[in-house]
Amino acid sequence: MSPARIAIVEDDRIVARDIREQLRRSGYEVVGTAASGEGAREMVARERPDLVLMDIRLEGAEDGIEAAQRVRRDYRVPVIFLTAYADDDTVRRATEAEPFGYLLKPFEDQQLRTAIEMALYKHRAERRLEDSERRYATTLASIGDAVIATDPDARITFMNPVAEALTGWTVAEAAGAAVTEVFRIINEDSRETVEDPVAKVLRLGTVVGLANHTLLIARDGREVPIDDCGSPIIDDAGEISGAVLVFRDITERRQMDEALREAQNQLALVARLTRLGELAASIAHEVNQPLTAIMSNAETCLRYLDEARAAAERMVGNSARAGEVVKSIRSLASRSTPALSPVDINELVRDVVDLLRGDVRRSGTTLRLELESGLARVTGDGVQLQQVLLNLVTNALEALVEVPEGERIVRVQTAMEGTCHVTVTVEDSGPGLDASLADKIFEPLYTTKRDGMGLGLSICRSIVEAHGGRIGATRRDAAQRGTVFVFTIPVRNDAD
Repeated sequence: MSPARIAIVEDDRIVARDIREQLRRSGYEVVGTAASGEGAREMVARERPDLVLMDIRLEGAEDGIEAAQRVRRDYRVPVIFLTAYADDDTVRRATEAEPFGYLLKPFEDQQLRTAIEMALYKHRAERRLEDSERRYATTLASIGDAVIATDPDARITFMNPVAEALTGWTVAEAAGAAVTEVFRIINEDSRETVEDPVAKVLRLGTVVGLANHTLLIARDGREVPIDDCGSPIIDDAGEISGAVLVFRDITERRQMDEALREAQNQLALVARLTRLGELAASIAHEVNQPLTAIMSNAETCLRYLDEARAAAERMVGNSARAGEVVKSIRSLASRSTPALSPVDINELVRDVVDLLRGDVRRSGTTLRLELESGLARVTGDGVQLQQVLLNLVTNALEALVEVPEGERIVRVQTAMEGTCHVTVTVEDSGPGLDASLADKIFEPLYTTKRDGMGLGLSICRSIVEAHGGRIGATRRDAAQRGTVFVFTIPVRNDAD
């Protein structure tokens, strides 16, 4: 893996030289230095570094904070502020530039390296989240159903092109408008206004559907028969942060239904005419063939609609999961207290297995689950604990790369330790851990992998210890290859 490419923006040549030497000692590549905000932007545009170390007080009219804002906006390059100033006004302005770190001079090599590695890690996580959101938006824009999303006040925040076409509103025109102004629906028979499904979703917090014979009144007065469902959008705190409507024009389906009824009527007539002889029977046979094709096409259409809806629901779930993971990482980095709630460890293990099912299958690994029934719930942050188990199982799979297929085994076991702790064991049949590294592998930035960052197991230990538990690693006995990771978490105290 190539060393990270760092740009230095510092108007004191001696300090810039010292920082350059610190970076080189830590194994980074310095792409250049600049003494002004204007020079910094020119250097970033030319060199496209992985990260910029930016002094706040610079030569010229543009200070480091202004330069950082432009670098972040124009080039999406992360910035760490290096400064001797920490007054409230400077910190406030620096925060508005969304830096990835803030180091006060003077600082040691290890402090600088840690800040850089955390910034690069956070930047990669942010880019992955942006990519996920971009794929989510692209998927919603390309599916055949119309999609409208709202905020908690039932005001529109998103519409895909299908929703724009059916309602007659563009997303720019509808943004911020009440959903009832854009999504106007009535009962086809009574012509009375139908209850707003978004209001119902926000009130009940459940998935709701429209009754049959519902018409959408488009902006130009067109009446479009639709069916629809509304679902709540749940934020990281478990609160309802809005709603999403998924609906479709069922005009064609109605025509198909009408054609189907007509074909059925014709078939009934032909059946009555069978008494006229072989000619009538032959006619009935000929009519039945297109009828079967119509029914097959109708079933296929309905199946594709269900698959599209399921794909959109999976994308929403994955985006929410990504948001929870990023929030959890930020909470861990800031050393804030995890959000504690009852967690079913067995259920958590099954969720992780579902997430990694594709990786397990592709790697040719046998995954064995030995989950103790009746396991007491623990007290913890479910997202953070899931990250611990996800990291350990992923490490186990990676340790089996050079093991022959048929011998690749990962075992995940849960059990009670006494009455106060739950133990989770992740065991693999890989080459095994060097006993001298049992403690060292949990240190920040230490790694035995060629492309590793040395943060995964360190983060695991931080999470487990923040939950009042412990984690360790051992080598299996000489007769069996492999490594065993074990962590324990206190059970829930119902008296709390």
